[in-house]
Amino acid sequence: MEFIKAIIMGIIQGVAEFLPISSSGHLAIFKILLNMETDTGMLFDVLLHLGTLAAVFIVFWQDIKSLIVEGFSLLFDCIYNIGCLFKKDKKYRKIVGTPYRRFVMLIIVSTIPTGIIGILMKDVIELSSETLFVPGCMLLLTGVLLTIADRISGTTITEKDASYGKAALIGTAQGIATMPGLSRSGTTIAACLLCGFDRNFAVRYSFIMSIPAILGALLLELLDFSAATTSIGAMEWAAYGVGTVVSGVVGYICIKTMLVIVRGKKFKYFAWYCFGMGIVAIVGHFVV
Repeated sequence: MEFIKAIIMGIIQGVAEFLPISSSGHLAIFKILLNMETDTGMLFDVLLHLGTLAAVFIVFWQDIKSLIVEGFSLLFDCIYNIGCLFKKDKKYRKIVGTPYRRFVMLIIVSTIPTGIIGILMKDVIELSSETLFVPGCMLLLTGVLLTIADRISGTTITEKDASYGKAALIGTAQGIATMPGLSRSGTTIAACLLCGFDRNFAVRYSFIMSIPAILGALLLELLDFSAATTSIGAMEWAAYGVGTVVSGVVGYICIKTMLVIVRGKKFKYFAWYCFGMGIVAIVGHFVV
């Protein structure tokens, strides 16, 4: 892969992952337009997502650090309570006793349907990425979701009072949003708002819940393409690395931008873009 193409794809990923215009859809479209062949399936896509994942860690590090600490504490308390089953003097500890522990549980609940849908739809997603028609249609759907999201005020629901049922619905939305052209951030933020989440919490939840999904996808790709990666040359790995770094830097800037956009209810501009890009992709399918 040429370095310039890797940089272009890194910029596209960084911009489209966090702005609600679908990174997977744009990657699929530009791969076709730039005639890019990586010989490793979706590995390069996942590496680009790893770059934007690093941006999420940097922006939301305080939240993520607290979630990690509370997550391990929750696990240790579960083990302790199991041990209490074999004791006469049973003094059980409360498992979900803090807002961050509840946040951890909400993320776990959301990740389950995301993972199931992602595994079941893996082949469909890869096939859909090889044509302009499917990403085009999904971009139109993204435009509809963004239009709806702009009209929702949201309420005051945060990690303190969000239900696990709503977390499962949002996780399902994230799983479906693995389709190229359907914006993950746009879909999950719209789902959060429809579930009554506070607008600021909706953004935090959307981005932080992407962490286990992206790590899971990376693991699956590395396992599936372990044989193929041995044939990748040093220069190609270097190009992959450059693209990953670029996606992370651009992603960091776009997360900050997205926080402002959600507060100001300015999704309509991205909805118009998605409608336009979707039509272009569909037309291109029949022309290219």
